[in-house]
Amino acid sequence: MLTKEQCFELLLLGKAVKSEGWLEQIRVEALEHAETLNFPSARHDDWRFTDLSPLFLHGFHSVDSFARLTLSDIDKFLIPGAIRLVFVDGCYAAGLSDLTQAGTGVTVASLVECFGAGRLGDQIVTANFGRHAPYKQDAFVALNTNFFEDGAWVHVTKEAAAPIHLLHVATKRETPSAIYPRCMVVMEPSSRATVVEDYVGLDDGIYFSNAVTEVVLKEHAQLQHVRVQREEKNAFHIGHCSVESGRDSVYSAISVALGARLSRHTLHVTQQGEGAEMHLDGLALIAGRQIADTHTRIDHAVPRGKSVQLHKCIADGSAHAIFSGKIMVHAGAVGTDSAQSSRNLLLSDKARIDTQPQLEIFNDDVSCKHGATVGQIDADALFFLKSRGLTEERARNLLTHAFAAEIIDKIPVPSLVESLGRAILERMHGDRMSGVRT
Repeated sequence: MLTKEQCFELLLLGKAVKSEGWLEQIRVEALEHAETLNFPSARHDDWRFTDLSPLFLHGFHSVDSFARLTLSDIDKFLIPGAIRLVFVDGCYAAGLSDLTQAGTGVTVASLVECFGAGRLGDQIVTANFGRHAPYKQDAFVALNTNFFEDGAWVHVTKEAAAPIHLLHVATKRETPSAIYPRCMVVMEPSSRATVVEDYVGLDDGIYFSNAVTEVVLKEHAQLQHVRVQREEKNAFHIGHCSVESGRDSVYSAISVALGARLSRHTLHVTQQGEGAEMHLDGLALIAGRQIADTHTRIDHAVPRGKSVQLHKCIADGSAHAIFSGKIMVHAGAVGTDSAQSSRNLLLSDKARIDTQPQLEIFNDDVSCKHGATVGQIDADALFFLKSRGLTEERARNLLTHAFAAEIIDKIPVPSLVESLGRAILERMHGDRMSGVRT
């Protein structure tokens, strides 16, 4: 087992990515901050429940060559009719992508191809890249900002008729690898879109996926942002998403975490304009020895903001799920309406769930509430189903699936709802979740 410092030093020795001008300056600055920050530890309040030690068992190296895949390799992950941008081990795969459904007012492209292109899109990228994700304060964001090979660029000026699928595929390597997915989404005034950010693995290899996403919603824009993490069981996944919501915009996020040995997703939404709405839903379903951590923060910085959040965790085996959600209502944010709920289901005596819904309010003219529950399957509901002829296992599976479906069914892409539903059923049928070694 490596020390925390040794694991971090190996990451810092990753392959340098050549850039020019302003981007090179950001990369250099990010690397300097990474060297200063190092990995967080249990002494950091935001990380005190998250055991990063499984990550330190491996020395991760940058990907030096990229696998060549065919559509048949990723067929089970595809969304029919979607605008599709595919990345393999962090590198854009044009042959696997399909941009034919983009239409007028929707730009979906490789982020690197926009740098220095001399187009309006390049100006918008320059104005937003690295301005929202905190690479000066977060070591993982700093590593991504320095080492990312490519990323997804989504720019919407009207309404996207089809969902935009950003598919990040990790492949098996001979040695543990580090990959750095990057996404940027800019929604212009009154635009509308559905974006699916999807992280998958093809083989049961050991890799570290360190992902960063930046989202900007301008006035009256509406974005449905779906994030699915279904990596392989030996993977490690750390993700960060920063969102800025403009006046009267609507940001709806659904986050689903099913895979990885250790995963963490941090979502920070800042209300920049009056009347902005934020709807955050999340689900973590884990078993075996998995660790899944979700951290969210909503900053109500201006008047008349609304936020509604529901996060669910389901833990079996010896799994450990964490949810920490903070809602900050700043002094000038009068008329804020905010509600946060954390509901959690323990399926094993050895499983553990830590939940921390938090409110910090600095003015009186608000309506805010929060709450949390942690429990087991309802005994009365279980008895009812068994009295109708179901075995105890089938009854437990049905109740667990129903608990998860409240989040999954909100995803506005029917084919994705169906595939995730199948994935959940596969985990519950046959061997019970507690019998799965993950």
